[in-house]
Amino acid sequence: MSLINKEVSDFSVQAYQNNEFKTVSKADILGKWSVFFFYPADFTFVCPTELEDLANKYEEFKKAGCEIYSVSCDTHFVHKAWHDASDRIKKIEYPMLADPTHALAKDFEVYIEADGLAERGSFIVNPEGKIVAYEVTAGNVGRNADELFRRVQASQFVAQHGDEVCPAKWQPGAETLKPSLDLVGQL
Repeated sequence: MSLINKEVSDFSVQAYQNNEFKTVSKADILGKWSVFFFYPADFTFVCPTELEDLANKYEEFKKAGCEIYSVSCDTHFVHKAWHDASDRIKKIEYPMLADPTHALAKDFEVYIEADGLAERGSFIVNPEGKIVAYEVTAGNVGRNADELFRRVQASQFVAQHGDEVCPAKWQPGAETLKPSLDLVGQL
């Protein structure tokens, strides 16, 4: 079953950001674009490469009005320990959400019950709190922040221009498509 247009359930979790612990809830995501970036666990191998890639692009996401929330089933204390121990993770300025009860992982349907971990899932959530795009990949395949950012921009564009769609590899300023009745079957 698709998660497109599913509204994110109410939540309240602990997070680690800028050397502080804080609470993040559904109220914090409403009114702006968000990316929920699930990864299996702290102190692993592929995860720090992805999170560093996002950290390097974080300013662009913020300029586009989009907050990044990385999420694992670790606690906020483990996030802090990893942040303190890893040169890659020290670069992170976005909130690292703790999900030790698996509430978020279950809501986004990425929880692997047998392992107590989350799949690698990237979710774009609109200002109304609804999922508009997502991708879940195998745990041994890292994701690309540039492509995720492009999908955020495309999602924002079509939200503003409902009569246009973005073709493959679309970038801001590039030509879009205006579906006609003749093209509806080709979408």
